[in-house]
Amino acid sequence: MKVVTVHLPEVYIEAIDQLVKKKLYPNRAEAIRMAVRDFIMEEAVTSE
Repeated sequence: MKVVTVHLPEVYIEAIDQLVKKKLYPNRAEAIRMAVRDFIMEEAVTSE
């Protein structure tokens, strides 16, 4: 994997942290990775 640096609004970070706190994701990186994956999969389906 490659490292990518992004800047997110504080409200997004707080929401991600809540998901991690609820143990829906093990950490921020995994939550963001899955969100990006889901977005890409959705775009691939809708762009066909």
